[in-house]
Amino acid sequence: MKIVLDHTRCTGLGVCESLAPDVFEVNDAGELIVKQDKVSDGQKDDVEAAVAGCPTEALRLES
Repeated sequence: MKIVLDHTRCTGLGVCESLAPDVFEVNDAGELIVKQDKVSDGQKDDVEAAVAGCPTEALRLES
């Protein structure tokens, strides 16, 4: 699975970072950084929760 971020929608609230801190980080400027764009099996549940929990729908997963 690959993580796709729509930078125009992201507001940097950090919901994704709180749910999957190994994958997402909001920097000091409030911008979301995707630390890795491929999701490992061990991270799948956390990343799916982060995508579902994004209030601006800025994240999605592709096969």
